[in-house]
Amino acid sequence: MFLGVDLGTSSVKLLLADGEGRILGQRSTEYPISYPYPHWSEQNPEDWWNGFCRALAALGAAHRLDRVTHMSFSGQMHGLVLLDEEDKVIRPALLWNDGRTADECDYLNGEIGKEKLIAWTGNVALAGFTAPKVLWVRRHEPENFSRAARLMLPKDYIAYRLTGAFATDVSDASGTLFFDVKNRRWSQPMLDVLGIREDQLPKVYESGDIIGSVRAETAAALGLSPDTRVVIGGGDQAMGAIGAGAVHAGAVSVNLGTSGVVFINSGGYVESGEALHSFCNACGAYHLMGVTLSCAGSTKWWAEDVLQTNDYAALFQGLKELPIDSLIYLPYLMGERSPVNDPHAQGILYGLNAAHDRKAVTKAILEGVCFSLYDCVRAARAGGTAIDAARVIGGGSRSEDWVQMLADVMGIPLSLINTSEGGALGALLLCMVAAGNYKDIPAACEALITVTHRFEPNAEKHEAYQKKFALYKRVYEQNCDAIS
Repeated sequence: MFLGVDLGTSSVKLLLADGEGRILGQRSTEYPISYPYPHWSEQNPEDWWNGFCRALAALGAAHRLDRVTHMSFSGQMHGLVLLDEEDKVIRPALLWNDGRTADECDYLNGEIGKEKLIAWTGNVALAGFTAPKVLWVRRHEPENFSRAARLMLPKDYIAYRLTGAFATDVSDASGTLFFDVKNRRWSQPMLDVLGIREDQLPKVYESGDIIGSVRAETAAALGLSPDTRVVIGGGDQAMGAIGAGAVHAGAVSVNLGTSGVVFINSGGYVESGEALHSFCNACGAYHLMGVTLSCAGSTKWWAEDVLQTNDYAALFQGLKELPIDSLIYLPYLMGERSPVNDPHAQGILYGLNAAHDRKAVTKAILEGVCFSLYDCVRAARAGGTAIDAARVIGGGSRSEDWVQMLADVMGIPLSLINTSEGGALGALLLCMVAAGNYKDIPAACEALITVTHRFEPNAEKHEAYQKKFALYKRVYEQNCDAIS
């Protein structure tokens, strides 16, 4: 059997599959997020480990975990985990959505310079990346910085606890801003800027590489076999693309999760500039990625925090019958990454009048998220990347009306697939390839992932949305300075 582990921001999810990829069982465990100050977002890595162990125990109550031959990981990206010489956690991990590093980003982008950052790492500094977090700890917590013997990413902490192998993979390392994406190695110039050494960092593997086996004492405690081989896996978006079957050069996936992602496999290395991220993918090649920070997060805010309902089906019902009007929503509830790269951006509802009810506002919120993702598509096209179709995954893909709206906004066909497991499924597929069940990742995806529904764009609505998108951009441009 194979085990896929998806270490998310709010929970860890485990998928157990047999040798043919059939899901035998799944369990998940939630853990808390701490927001001790405005713009801070932290978690205790021990909570990840304990959550993993609880989920594994629940899975083991119904299945013989000693039959698991391979396991792998999909993990939340960018988080900074610091361990001391005795492998003790020094401080809570700074998460991907932690926004305290505006000054550090200004220093990196301004004094070091964006051109150097792109040359060294393929990317510019963003508040979510790991490098600004390292600088923040160095500046504000020098004692913790001096104690740090190991710096690692969230999923790699679990792998380290399991195997003792200090390891990471190219896709996750790409999001640190101290990794040379083009050459798939740590960037020495960036390490010098940050004041860290390569021996403080994990060894870098390709995502499908086996890094070792579960340690005997750990295996005995968890009910696993000490012969269980551990495949390092990758960052959540790279693994989600595998779980969507978007693995060939030019293949595109759109993730309608808490944050929204446009993932574009580029084959060879592409320098993205400031608009998009240029990362290694989990298939031995590269990808471009655009991220909007508040995708399903926007709908959750509107439905659960404002309207006090979690009945999304009722809230979304009838939206497609509403006309496309001029009510604009900017989904910048947590600042924004791609392509505007503005940590100070804020959400806006523009054009409200007395005729707008909750349905009209709901539709505007969904449209605003679609526009933010379309903005990423336009940025990729402006850089010479063709995008003609995409597969859609994530929790938002359960709303066919939302997917159709996205197709109408983007003007391209969108497809749903026969699974919504995303990163955990990607981890399972890496296990199956490592075990020799399939010759490579594309072969595994072709065998197990199929398209179930295709949404064609409505030409008339696309034309109307083109005009509304232009207004969406003007609202941001005319207000970004005033609300920063």
